[in-house]
Amino acid sequence: MHVIQHPLAPVSSLALEKQITLAAERRQFLKRRWRGTAADGMEFGFDLEARLTNGCVIFQQAGNDYVVRQLAEMVYEVPLESAAQAALVGWKVGNLHLPAQILDQSIRVLHDEAMAQLLEREGWSYSEPEVVFTPMKTMAHAP
Repeated sequence: MHVIQHPLAPVSSLALEKQITLAAERRQFLKRRWRGTAADGMEFGFDLEARLTNGCVIFQQAGNDYVVRQLAEMVYEVPLESAAQAALVGWKVGNLHLPAQILDQSIRVLHDEAMAQLLEREGWSYSEPEVVFTPMKTMAHAP
């Protein structure tokens, strides 16, 4: 097992066939200590100085880059058709304290029972795509 303390590069410059993936759920990227296994069976332990990012190179061997890739997950995606609707959706979703990703024309929210109930109650149109979810970073009690 190889112990990783920091990424070698933010992205790989090698062709895809020279990249070996270590797939990780979004929540793994929030941790500093964890274990994972790459697609070729190589095992890694992580004792990180800082969080990893999707697509970063963690190890190189035999002309290959080992790259951590975030797995897609199902989310609720609500289209935003006006500023007033965006404000209302943002306020109500914010009150649920769920992770959210703001896009130009929509908002993506964690697939959660509370969000399902809000969507049903409000009658908003939505979809349930499976995507690489990158919610906003927040800090409680930030100045």
